[in-house]
Parts: sequence; C-alpha cells; structure tokens
Amino acid sequence: MERIVWEVQRVKVFLTVVHIIISISVMAVILMQQRKQGGFTGVFGGGTQQDAAGGQWQRFSVLTKATIFLMALFLVTSLVLVLMH
Repeated sequence: MERIVWEVQRVKVFLTVVHIIISISVMAVILMQQRKQGGFTGVFGGGTQQDAAGGQWQRFSVLTKATIFLMALFLVTSLVLVLMH
C-alpha cells in the first residue's frame, strides 16, 4: 500500500513539473506574438466574409497554433492535477 502512495506522489510531482513547463511555454509563446489590429474579433465571429469562406486554421500562424496546443495541454494537466488531489 505504501508503494502505491509513493508512486502516486511521484506522478503528481512529475505532472506538476510538466504543468509549470507548459505554463512558462504558454507565456513565452504569447509574448512572442505580434499584436494585430483585429484583436479577438475574428475569434468571436466578428471577422470578414473572407474569413468565413476559407479554413481559418490554415491562416493561423505557427505561434497561434502553438498557443492553442499549449493551452489545451495546460487545461488537461490542470484537470488531471485537480482530480488527483
């Protein structure tokens, strides 16, 4: 029984370290992005007709895609850490 508790603690520590690395990565990727005039209007449906016609995912920059991916990982690690507590 004690071994199981020890293994769970090791997993918690590992996930916490991964969570911190993801958090720092998210901050770095967001700070590297250039500000655009549109802001959140394209995200919330305020874009132009041209935005709606094509696939918006292809027009995202590499940094925007990295931000989306890292935020999804951040959400998953947050939920796992909360459920393990």
